[in-house]
Amino acid sequence: MGRSHRLFSRMIAQTITSTQVDQWRQQGYAFCRKIRRKPPTILYFHQADDPYSQLAASMLQPLQERYHIKIRPYLVHCENGVVDHSRFAQWACRDAERLCHRFGLNPVTNQFEWPNGNELLKMLGHYSSAMFYFEGTWYWGIDRLHYLEYRLMQSGLASEAYIPLVSPPELRLQPLKTNHDKHLIHFFCSLRSPYTWLAVHRMRKLTEFYSCDLEIKFVLPMVMRGMPVPLAKRLYILRDAKRESQRLDLPFGRVVDPLGVAVERGLALLQYAIQLGIGLDFLESFLKGVFAEGVDAESNKGLSFLAHRSGLTQSDIADALADSSWRQVAESNRQELLALGLWGVPSFYCDAKPALWGQDRLWMLEEDLLNMS
Repeated sequence: MGRSHRLFSRMIAQTITSTQVDQWRQQGYAFCRKIRRKPPTILYFHQADDPYSQLAASMLQPLQERYHIKIRPYLVHCENGVVDHSRFAQWACRDAERLCHRFGLNPVTNQFEWPNGNELLKMLGHYSSAMFYFEGTWYWGIDRLHYLEYRLMQSGLASEAYIPLVSPPELRLQPLKTNHDKHLIHFFCSLRSPYTWLAVHRMRKLTEFYSCDLEIKFVLPMVMRGMPVPLAKRLYILRDAKRESQRLDLPFGRVVDPLGVAVERGLALLQYAIQLGIGLDFLESFLKGVFAEGVDAESNKGLSFLAHRSGLTQSDIADALADSSWRQVAESNRQELLALGLWGVPSFYCDAKPALWGQDRLWMLEEDLLNMS
């Protein structure tokens, strides 16, 4: 990827993740709705065999009761933008079960006579089920429902005070009940994953507060592992990562895609940093650089800057780049991740507990730690 192309990509990413542009878009949709005298309408896309859809469907009636809106539901059958559908189905069942337990939800499993929405979903630019769509913006399942509710409240459509039906759990950071041997957290990550960037700061908080050992297990990005990522998915991830970064008070948006050489050289340095005991420092520095600071990690200047502020010297950089053994390590980590029933990052697990996937599942990791104390 040439430098001019990378800089152009950075400008596109900044536009896509711009808060001001997002506000203009929302205001434009609202203005058109009012001019046409149309009721505010949420489109909901449901897949009967999708556990996340079953949880989302349980929110339809409460949403209807709380807000002055119409909800138009559609049935879809899609593959949720993943390559390994069997692994996704198994993970979704495990994950949804824990969500039910945490939030006291009752999944809706009965069949619905709704119109087919496959073509509409595609036309509006999405690929997944359990999706709410309101005037230009997508909200996935119960995890992003609070963003939709906040927008409805801000639009003057709430019938009561804003208290989200489902709020994202915060880290509790509370003392363990008993003395214990040091726990080991396994952390699967990628240098091209914006969600890994969103997870790193809280992973550091967890490991430091609970005095855990951390084993960083890097893998190549999905595209470099032969797993295609559709354009619609890339765009959704960028916008979703932006709003999550704002909630977490993390910078995001000045993105220079490190795909290719930047990732390869970055992983060589990450392996070296891990051996020196500063792996998390380099991981955080690299991800902040490429997702929040507009650093071109493919350039020698950019990579050196990211390495130096994490504690690596110029001599360390030369030694790391001369060692290609990171490729075998990355492949071994990929095989382990697949054996755990997952394929994407960030993923993590503590000791012998089941593996978890997603930066918005770090509260589950903490819950596992607390339950072991």
